[in-house]
Amino acid sequence: MIRKIIHIDENRCNGCGACAAACHEGAIGMVDGKARLLRDDYCDGLGDCLPTCPTGAITFVEREAVAYDEAAVKAHMAAKSGQHPENAPCGCPGSAPRDLKNGNGHPACAADSPCTAETAVSSQLCNWPVQIKLAPLKTSYFDGANLLIAADCTAYAYAEFHTRFMKNRVTLIGCPKLDAVDYAEKLSEIIRQNDIASVSVVRMEVPCCGGLSAAVQKAVSDSGKMLPTQVVTISTDGKILNA
Repeated sequence: MIRKIIHIDENRCNGCGACAAACHEGAIGMVDGKARLLRDDYCDGLGDCLPTCPTGAITFVEREAVAYDEAAVKAHMAAKSGQHPENAPCGCPGSAPRDLKNGNGHPACAADSPCTAETAVSSQLCNWPVQIKLAPLKTSYFDGANLLIAADCTAYAYAEFHTRFMKNRVTLIGCPKLDAVDYAEKLSEIIRQNDIASVSVVRMEVPCCGGLSAAVQKAVSDSGKMLPTQVVTISTDGKILNA
């Protein structure tokens, strides 16, 4: 994808290291006495490093780059501090992707497991993390996955959300009104880098939720893949308006 990212002019860099110290994501490191962008997916494009550079060696450019990966950054920073990702300073377990259907998850997550009276009240969550912002770009549970992208209010509005929508799907949630990010970029990279089988969107009827379905449609288009997709809308009183 084309996105805003920093560029470091090594000819102007004096090796002071101020930018590396200012980068909260650990995207900048000192290599052979010069500042260098270590990985594109560590750079959030916000530019905290720019004002710290005394020589003006850092600028913004628009170029082909992978999406910013918050989960990878948290794991990277935890490793630098000698901590396990789950014990990172932010306290966020989302740094460690987990496939819940393999080993320590719910039997109802298995594709051949019927929804019995017992499993009907069990969680159908098959993956962690679930927040779009925390999801890794590539991980094993995305391979062959039927991907569910849900507005975070939908699970509260629709009583049978787990059994109706989450069963046998990898779930990612978000709120386009509250999250100041472009979901399309990250979702496009997830679809492009993994063998996604299908994409379903569950949104609320409120207008702002249209941003979620629009982001998914753009993500599928930008990924260059042809995937079966569907959008389901939930009313605020818990009814399915379309299916």
